[in-house]
Amino acid sequence: MDPKQLLKEHIAKTAKLSDNEFDDFFDCFTTKSYKKGSYIITAGERIDCEYFVLSGCIKTFYVNDNQKMFVLQFAMPSCWASDYSALYSGTRATISIGCITDTELLCLSHKARENACKRFHEVEHFFRARMTNEYVASQKRLLSTMNNDVKYRYEELITLFPELYNMVPKRLIAAYLGVSRETLYRLNNS
Repeated sequence: MDPKQLLKEHIAKTAKLSDNEFDDFFDCFTTKSYKKGSYIITAGERIDCEYFVLSGCIKTFYVNDNQKMFVLQFAMPSCWASDYSALYSGTRATISIGCITDTELLCLSHKARENACKRFHEVEHFFRARMTNEYVASQKRLLSTMNNDVKYRYEELITLFPELYNMVPKRLIAAYLGVSRETLYRLNNS
């Protein structure tokens, strides 16, 4: 699908921009392509963009001092990703974003976003609604982690995002669920 049309349909679910307003907003973005295995953000660097996935799949992840990876998010087309803490505070990134597949993104700088929000009330409404929805989803995931066993969380993930099963390596699904690959293997075979 055309990048402009994909973003327009995504925004239209929440906000109503005129064609001219949307065109002005779309001009704030730049398009970037990445190959499978590439990094978009590396922990420790300064960042100034958030990303809208046009095609492909990326992972947002954290690696602790013991070199254990924790996957925070899988982002597929029409999803947004960044290290929002670093983006909003101006600090260095604590998480990384890497490409699971070849990926095409729209990049929006923090400055361009803020300017667009000042110019267009509907853009500000869109971002507020999006962040609220993402916060609610994050809270639900945290509660599910605290209250449900791994088998339930795995089935919930595959039910919500069936395309992940064939797209994402099982070690990354295990890192998302917070279990070993062996545990995930046992879940697949039970």
